[in-house]
Amino acid sequence: MVPSYVVASVVYGTFFALMAMGLTLTYLTTKVPNFAYGSFVTIGLYTAYQLDTLNHLTPYAASLVAFVVAGGAAVLMYVGILRPLANRGTPLVALMIATFGVDIGFIGVFGIYTDYLQSRYKLVDAKQFYSLPGDFNLLGVQGVVVVAPVVLALITLMLFLLFTKTKFGVAMRASVENPPLARVLGINVERVYVVSWLLAGGFAGLAGALYTLWLPGGTSTGSNLIVEIFASSVLGGLTSIFGAVMGGLVIGASEDLVTTGLGLGFGYAGAGLIAALAILIGVYLLRKKRTGPRVVAAILGLLAAYIIVEMATGFSTDVFVQGLVNGFGPNVTPFQKGIPLLIMVIALMVLPQGLVSIKLRRSKK
Repeated sequence: MVPSYVVASVVYGTFFALMAMGLTLTYLTTKVPNFAYGSFVTIGLYTAYQLDTLNHLTPYAASLVAFVVAGGAAVLMYVGILRPLANRGTPLVALMIATFGVDIGFIGVFGIYTDYLQSRYKLVDAKQFYSLPGDFNLLGVQGVVVVAPVVLALITLMLFLLFTKTKFGVAMRASVENPPLARVLGINVERVYVVSWLLAGGFAGLAGALYTLWLPGGTSTGSNLIVEIFASSVLGGLTSIFGAVMGGLVIGASEDLVTTGLGLGFGYAGAGLIAALAILIGVYLLRKKRTGPRVVAAILGLLAAYIIVEMATGFSTDVFVQGLVNGFGPNVTPFQKGIPLLIMVIALMVLPQGLVSIKLRRSKK
């Protein structure tokens, strides 16, 4: 029997894998960190919410509509704001700030929209709603637990086939890697970028619709998730769609697992594994011929030794190790947002190019 918190972690990680794929697509095309991307997720949330409460469609059926609506919003943002600014030579920092502004604008629109739902349809929970009903049960397991990973696997497979087996996929790769050369070869780069933003927004909308089956939602839910989405994309390498999938799974799942573990405690075995992991990372960093990694390796080694010694002696007065074993309680929850960033930083110290740089086979010399 798989523990419920492990199942929850897998589902949570699946959502972030879908979102990180889309964010990475927008970065590949414009080279601008898109801080408005979380609002596309919120569009998916509210598409599912409205269709469920007013039209009695399940979030599964609404996810297709959410894909189109959020994808359309992403295209409008690219065509109406980012592309004109980029064509006028706007600096990268200004473009990034522009995405901040768009996100704030989206939140305002969501506020107006939910005011309308409350006044017109008497939906008192429009601004903050619980997870939506309508999910099915499969052998005692909630449907989204199965559907979300299957959807992620299918989309990943379809993108792989698109990039490697179709002319449009080759054109997309060429447009991303070398736009001037792609134009010389007759590729309509702008059309490729528009399709990329459609897919990126669509993935966010789809993830948002499925999210409503699992967790509560509100007008700022997507914006509040932007830290984890960026951490997932950066951990995946920032320029790799498939790296983003791995990054999303690692960030989402580990955030849930680590938060639960810190709250309830890892037990002696879990605390021992943390010490062992610190030793492994420290040994890896010691192989680097730079001072910084070696200093971090020494700190990790001391931390591991401290945990082991305290556990062996009964940690009668040590709050830190006692908390690792027995839990720090609910006080951990406010720090949940910092966990994915910490995981990302530690992982990037070991793999500076992200998870995509992991090579399963040795290259032939």
